[in-house]
Amino acid sequence: MAKVELKQPIVDEIKEMLDGAQSAVAVKYLGITVEQDTKLRKELRENGVSYKVFKNTLIKRAAEGTEFAALDPDLEGPTALAVSKTDATAPARIVAKYAKDIQALELKSGVVEGQYYDKAGISTIATIPGREELISKLLGSLKSPLSNFARVLNQIAEQGGGASAAANDTAEEAKEAEAPAVEEAAAEAPAAE
Repeated sequence: MAKVELKQPIVDEIKEMLDGAQSAVAVKYLGITVEQDTKLRKELRENGVSYKVFKNTLIKRAAEGTEFAALDPDLEGPTALAVSKTDATAPARIVAKYAKDIQALELKSGVVEGQYYDKAGISTIATIPGREELISKLLGSLKSPLSNFARVLNQIAEQGGGASAAANDTAEEAKEAEAPAVEEAAAEAPAAE
C-alpha cells in the first residue's frame, strides 16, 4: 500500500472532526506529563471537545479549502488539535485553564466561528465564559429588576394600604380643588356670549 493510501483515513478523520465545528484550536503540548494530559483530555471530553495529536501536514491537507486552513502558518512543531462542534469557546477556555499550571502547554492559535485568532487573540477568547454561565448571568440580570419591583410592591402591601389610602385622599382633594374652578369656567362661558 502506498503511503498516501495509509494517510487518507487520518485525513478523513480530521475532516470529519472539522466538519461543522464551531472552533478549532492548535495546541503546543510537548513536555506535558501523562497525568496532566489525562486530566486535560478528560475535561475536554466532558465538555464535548475532541482533542487529538496529528501530523501537521495531515491537518493542513484536511483543512485545505476550509476556514480552518488559516491555522496553516501555526502548524509547526508538535501540535494537538482541540475541536468543538457545540461550544465555540470551550477548547480555548479549557486548554488555557490548564496552561496556567502547566508550562509546556500553550495555545498557538485558533479559528472560532470562522474567524482566525493568533496566540494573543485566542488567549482573549479563552477568557469568555461558557454558554451556560453566560445564560445564567443574563437570566440573573433580567431577574434582578423584576425581583426589586416585586419587593417594592410587597412592602407597599405590607404597610396595610396606608400609602394607598393617602394616595386616595390626595386624589380626592385634587378633584375638590378642580370642581370650583370648572364650575366658575362654566358660569363665565355663557356670559361671554
